[in-house]
Amino acid sequence: MTVTLADVAARARVSPATVSRVLNGNYPVAESTRERVLRAVADLDYVLNGPASSLAAAASDLVGVLVNDIADPFFGILASAAQTAIGSGASGRGGGEKLAVVCNTGGSPERELTYLTLLQQQRAAAVILMGGSLEDPRRLAATAAKLSRLAAAGTRVVLCGRPPVEGDAHTAALVFDHRTGARRLTEHLLGLGHRRIGYVAGPAGRTTARHRLEGHREALAAAGVAEGPTVHGPYERAAGHAAAAELLARDPGLTAVVACNDTVALGVRAALGERGLDVPGDVSVAGFDDLPSALDAVPALTTVRLPLHEAGARAGRLATASEDPPPGGLATVQAELVVRGSTGRPRR
Repeated sequence: MTVTLADVAARARVSPATVSRVLNGNYPVAESTRERVLRAVADLDYVLNGPASSLAAAASDLVGVLVNDIADPFFGILASAAQTAIGSGASGRGGGEKLAVVCNTGGSPERELTYLTLLQQQRAAAVILMGGSLEDPRRLAATAAKLSRLAAAGTRVVLCGRPPVEGDAHTAALVFDHRTGARRLTEHLLGLGHRRIGYVAGPAGRTTARHRLEGHREALAAAGVAEGPTVHGPYERAAGHAAAAELLARDPGLTAVVACNDTVALGVRAALGERGLDVPGDVSVAGFDDLPSALDAVPALTTVRLPLHEAGARAGRLATASEDPPPGGLATVQAELVVRGSTGRPRR
């Protein structure tokens, strides 16, 4: 049965006129009301009819790029590379470039679904979802269903740095090998003689954080070394600073700290310095991602390099069909250990 504007209004508990205002964007509507209407649109999979139906078979020149936090250099590098590839690698119906629009979700599954719904309403040519996702079965299923509907309507769907889940259909996925990178990083520290290693993990319940922590634990288990204290927190410098204090309180004899990314690692280093501890003389510190800031630290940060620019550019090419999808729709992006001066042999 066809879903109508009235159905959406009833679901959102507003008038049909309010639904129309939200979808057309031509009248101010309270943010809470707008969110409720868009949630109803997503739940019912409502697509504009009437005059808009003549556009049903036509994709726009719009490509949506969804990121958790554009202020995070990890996402900034990915999105910038994708946007450049989208602009230079495809032409629109009138011969012009595709328009890449970056949507900042703040890590919220609800905001992600809202943006996907808006892109569906705009008949987006493609959507790119960047970075890990929250591991909530209900929300993962809702996102997978939305992506399937987008793909069925002709929108190309690309995952970059996000593993596909059951129900994802017709997607191209570039999956980062977080586990292998994290395992090799911890193996490096073990090879230097470290046996008391603290770990600053990312937010609990997110795929990227879990995969990196699993790689760390795999290396410890293989070496027969007991796991040290672990602290979860946001991918922020302040989180690393706070975590370092907690790790040292739980084990003052730590000789190394592994951080979930370079930004967090820099926060760890600052906290160690404030306590008069030398890096790497007293405590070795390692990060992940190989962001530009990893080289600015003194000594430079041992880390794991992900080819972020290359992955973002490839995602952009896949979104504009200027590159064929990988075999089976899935490609693994390899991680590389980069050893620098922030790690050394333990003195204690």
